[in-house]
Amino acid sequence: MIISLLRAVIIYLLITIALRFMGKRQIGEMQPTELVVTILISEVASIPLEDTDTPLFAAFIPVILIVCLEVLISGISFHSVKFRRLFTGKPIIVINNGQIDQKALKSLRISISDLLDTLRLKGFFDVQKVKYAVVEMNGQISVMPCESEAPLTPAGAGISVQKKEIPYTVVTNGTLITGHFKEACTSEKEIQKQLKKENLSLKEVFLMTCDQQGNYFTVKKEQNI
Repeated sequence: MIISLLRAVIIYLLITIALRFMGKRQIGEMQPTELVVTILISEVASIPLEDTDTPLFAAFIPVILIVCLEVLISGISFHSVKFRRLFTGKPIIVINNGQIDQKALKSLRISISDLLDTLRLKGFFDVQKVKYAVVEMNGQISVMPCESEAPLTPAGAGISVQKKEIPYTVVTNGTLITGHFKEACTSEKEIQKQLKKENLSLKEVFLMTCDQQGNYFTVKKEQNI
C-alpha cells in the first residue's frame, strides 16, 4: 500500500513538472497539439499506477520524450509560420462584416446553433449586432460588435482619464511582501507611514496593495480570523 502511494506521488510530481515545463494553460485555451500531449502524458503515467509490477521508468522515459517533442515543435512553430499553421491551424472568420460565412462554418463543422449559443454566452442575442466573429486556434470564438453596439469608451466620448498603474501586493495577512517593493516603488518605511495614517499596525492588515503612483489600498483583518 505504501509503495503504491509513493508511486502515485512520484507520478503526480512528474506530470506536474512536465506540464509546468511546457507552460500549459487551461484546458479550454489549449492548442490541438497541447491537448494531445496532455492526454498522452496522462495515459502513459497511469500505466505504472495500474500495474505496480511496471517500473516507474516505463512512465518516465515516454513522458520525457513527449515533453521534448512538444518543446521542439513549439520552438519550430515559433520561427516558422507554415509549420505553425500545419500543427495549430489559423484563425477563421465565420462572421465577416455582418455576414455569416456558411462555407467557413461547414469546413469547421460548426452548426449555426453552436454559433448562436456561443454568441449568446458572449452577450449577443441578435446576430445582426455582430460585425465580426473569429474562431481562434484554441477553439474559442472572438466577437467584435457593430459600431452602434460597441460599448462607449472615454476615448470615444472625448473624455481624458487618469492613467492607471498595476497595484502590487505589499502586505498579506500581516506579512510584508518585500519582493514587490521595487515594482510598487515603495519601501517598508513608506508602508509604515501609510499604516500610521490609517491608525493600523502591520499585524492588523489583511491586504495592502500599492501602485507606482503611490496609491495604497488596505483591507483590515477581521477579528476571529
